[in-house]
Amino acid sequence: MARINALDPRLANQIAAGEVVERPASVVKELVENALDAGSTRIDIDIDEGGIKRIRVRDNGEGVHVDDLPLALLRHATSKIHDLEDLEAVATLGFRGEALASISSVSRLTLTTSDNESGLGHVVRSEGRDMSAQVEASAHARGTTVDVRDLFFNTPARRKFLKSENTEFSHIEETVKRLALANPDIAFSLSHNGRQIHGLRPATEEMEWRRRVASLCGPAFMESAIPVDIDHSGLRLRGWLGLPTFSRAQADLQYFYVNGRMVRDRVVTHAVRQAYADVLFHGRHPAYVLFFELDPGAVDVNVHPTKHEVRFREQRHVHDFLYRSLHRIIADLKPQDQAPAGTGTLALAGTTSLHEQAPLALPAGSPYTPTAGNWSSSPDYTASALGENRATFAASQSFQRPGNMAQENTPGEAPPLGFAIAQLHGIYILAQSAEGLIIVDMHAAHERITYERLKQNFNENTLASQPLLVPLSLAVSTREADLAENDTSFFHRLGFELERMGPETLLVRAVPTLLGQARAEALVRDVLADLAVHGNTRRIEETQNELLATMACHGSVRAGRALSITEMNALLRDMEATERAGQCNHGRPTWTRLTMSDLDKLFLRGR
Repeated sequence: MARINALDPRLANQIAAGEVVERPASVVKELVENALDAGSTRIDIDIDEGGIKRIRVRDNGEGVHVDDLPLALLRHATSKIHDLEDLEAVATLGFRGEALASISSVSRLTLTTSDNESGLGHVVRSEGRDMSAQVEASAHARGTTVDVRDLFFNTPARRKFLKSENTEFSHIEETVKRLALANPDIAFSLSHNGRQIHGLRPATEEMEWRRRVASLCGPAFMESAIPVDIDHSGLRLRGWLGLPTFSRAQADLQYFYVNGRMVRDRVVTHAVRQAYADVLFHGRHPAYVLFFELDPGAVDVNVHPTKHEVRFREQRHVHDFLYRSLHRIIADLKPQDQAPAGTGTLALAGTTSLHEQAPLALPAGSPYTPTAGNWSSSPDYTASALGENRATFAASQSFQRPGNMAQENTPGEAPPLGFAIAQLHGIYILAQSAEGLIIVDMHAAHERITYERLKQNFNENTLASQPLLVPLSLAVSTREADLAENDTSFFHRLGFELERMGPETLLVRAVPTLLGQARAEALVRDVLADLAVHGNTRRIEETQNELLATMACHGSVRAGRALSITEMNALLRDMEATERAGQCNHGRPTWTRLTMSDLDKLFLRGR
């Protein structure tokens, strides 16, 4: 083996550059983050040829003191970290002191700055392999301009891996978008080849921030976004959550920030995905712009050179807060919470009771398993079966009821989903609302209602355990065995009784009654894997819900079944009182609305 030698500083810098500078967008990210840390209120980004030829970032921040300029391009030289305590509670975007050194080692870099209002400043230059920085006087307003030219000019092997000019600029634009979303009070300007792409003014009010989000994420997102603002036990979550119906084929509209830093964290991703689990169509992805704030000392941002990843010190606590917060918001959505189509607004009902009506009775026989005859034909969806309170309408309505309902036309307020007027091909319910026409997929809607009531009934009972005649022995890793031994109460709540028999052996003595022994081994392994990676798990609940969803599907009114007007209206009223009523158990929408304006456009009325 060759002898050990210290790396040449120039070579060491280029190795570090490989970690920090992946492509032009990486340079933009580091320079803009430095500008934000400097207290800038305006940042201008000028790009030529996708950033390969030139990247210039100018800000009006604090600037750099002339005596600090020789240090600015050195590795591990920073104004943001002074001791270990600072590193354990990082409150700035940049802190490693590697960005400028890494960028300057693979480009021709010029940094011009002034820390006063005199109009006089200084400039420092560095060209790739020539690491000796030269400082000179230069005119410059208060702030800093970093000019990066000919990226990777001295590392042709890396330069050839860059994509086309348009592709590289699209990455830059996405980077600027992420930073602009998190800093609404900062003005941003982005130009490419002399043409302005974005000119974002500071957003000092909520409505201006909404307009910025709409301009960056699209107006359709904001029209389908639920405002979020939850503060609990030192954790705060705010931003916008896309409706389940605004799902996307790709995970391309997911922005999650931790203390202002955009991250892609598996604990966060898992919690969000589970919150949407019951309402998203298979293969679809939710859309969101969310800002999570917590004590900087409770999160480690020093786990990756690009700072895209973080590590929470209390993973389970964070996961539980995010999941419960988002899950509750999605569950609380009712038809009456949604504004008429086209208004672009949505009011969120924050404290709606789960179900005001009596819960649906479970089938006879086994408390959770359907028996022959119970679900063989759709139950009558009649007023007597559902309770007289839903068969009688509100005492008065604010608009004219359809004539065939034989109801007295008196002033009052229309329910959100209106009143049924007809059934189409035994599949859809047509209802007249104050805004126009409501169309409901009756099987999908009834399936969700039945499913939510089954879950409620099941959750109101304790999760019963079934002792195994012959305990099941599992070979696991030492870490998994430790998790099971240290968290026996958690497994007890799930209906499992586990006992550690050795360093890498677990004995399963009891399993949840509903799930049975057949899936016990796979479930225990999945739960342990979730605990190891995410600090939490919903495997048992997900498996249980799969069974209840199947029961709900078999127990719901079928397509082709003729319903009376009274039965249709009872179904509409139940939808208005049921959680997640906008989607069936498989994520498909249960209803849609055509406003009078929509109908007028279809028939060219008013033209």
